[in-house]
Amino acid sequence: MPRWQPVRATEGVVHVWRADLEAIGDQPTQLLCDEELARAARIVPARKRVLWAGSRGVLRALLGRYLDRDPRALCFVLGPHGKPALSSEGPTRPAPTGDLRFNLSHSGGLALVAVTVGREVGVDVEVPRGRVDELAITARVLGREQARRMAGLNSRARARAFLRAWVAHEAVVKCVGLGLAPPPEDTLREDLWSTQLDVGPRAVAAVAVEGGRCELRCREWRG
Repeated sequence: MPRWQPVRATEGVVHVWRADLEAIGDQPTQLLCDEELARAARIVPARKRVLWAGSRGVLRALLGRYLDRDPRALCFVLGPHGKPALSSEGPTRPAPTGDLRFNLSHSGGLALVAVTVGREVGVDVEVPRGRVDELAITARVLGREQARRMAGLNSRARARAFLRAWVAHEAVVKCVGLGLAPPPEDTLREDLWSTQLDVGPRAVAAVAVEGGRCELRCREWRG
């Protein structure tokens, strides 16, 4: 596989990379560790397995590029609620990771990876996958007031509004490292900055960053 030139993450800047998992081929999956390969093997159906493995491979390729390290040598640790972070431990010796923070989300054939320095970050993308009860989910997770506002929309507008609200919520939850845990009352802290992302007409997405507003740079990953 060709060696990428390093890219640099800087304070106050968030990079969000978009990858079309349907178009990247199988090279990224060659970067996975044994544990990831074993996890992928348990995923059914086959298409879902391929897309999951591809998203993990893209993540490794990108982080390896930021750190100027072999993506295969990267090790991860999980936070209390399952949020992954880079580990300084490697298979042979400790290796510097700086203060690089990242988050991965994929839905359907689309993956997003957010990368920054010194701030927690969360990203979420959703490709519509059939009808859901938007009002019931909104009332239960996002609040009854938001559900009441959505109730006045037509079905198409309500579905879009629900997805936008949902990805914003999930980006914040992932930013603060809650995983699937119920969000606490202070999830929407004043020091969190969140914005919607333009990822094309077939999906909606959002990113959230701690520490207030920052510069956002969106890039396309082509392998």
